[in-house]
Amino acid sequence: MKEITQIRKLSIWVFFIPLIAVNLCLVISQNPEFLENTFFQVDMIGRSGFSIPYIDGSLSISRASRTFPQYLIFKPAMIFTAIIVYFYWVNNNNLVNKLKATNINYKFKTFGILSAIFLAIHSIFLGIKFDIQIYKLMRRVVLLLFIIFEIIAQGILVYHFYKIKNKLEELINKKVLVMKIILVSILATVAILSLPILVNKGNTHFKHALEWNYFVGVILFYLFSRFFWRRTT
Repeated sequence: MKEITQIRKLSIWVFFIPLIAVNLCLVISQNPEFLENTFFQVDMIGRSGFSIPYIDGSLSISRASRTFPQYLIFKPAMIFTAIIVYFYWVNNNNLVNKLKATNINYKFKTFGILSAIFLAIHSIFLGIKFDIQIYKLMRRVVLLLFIIFEIIAQGILVYHFYKIKNKLEELINKKVLVMKIILVSILATVAILSLPILVNKGNTHFKHALEWNYFVGVILFYLFSRFFWRRTT
């Protein structure tokens, strides 16, 4: 099926593009001397000492990515990722329609497209300075909506495939399906348990470490999609 081929291709891009972009921004942030005395000199706010934020939460993804020149990498990469995510969910909707002999827009498509839209909005406005409190709040809300809609879309999609897994034996790897179920369950559980901490002040390092690891968890779903579907002709 052409949809499976497209999903396999799109999945690998959704995983690697943001992963490489974010970590490249981190490398630039921690090694600003490489760009010293050049047009791409790193903004002071975007500089940091060596650390492993996945473990120590020493800085946020936002700080590592929102200043010049890091945003020249981060913004295009995330906007491009949002476009690919859109087509990922459209192809999954077309595939489920074909498998179930239906012709409807499933909820996972709606939530998936909404997550792509909010990812694009967040990327566009990241780093733009407005001394308005409501703007700062809206920026956090947009990011939160991206995460919520993404997890909902992933959960609903996995549920659909789990219901028809016996009909897909020739097309899927059931072990990867189990891995996707576990991953989505962990992401949802962590989000719920962390909410009281996230809405309160303090625990900055914990919040930053959670942000980096949660980011990897969300895009890991797409890497699993690559191996979930068997290669088709």
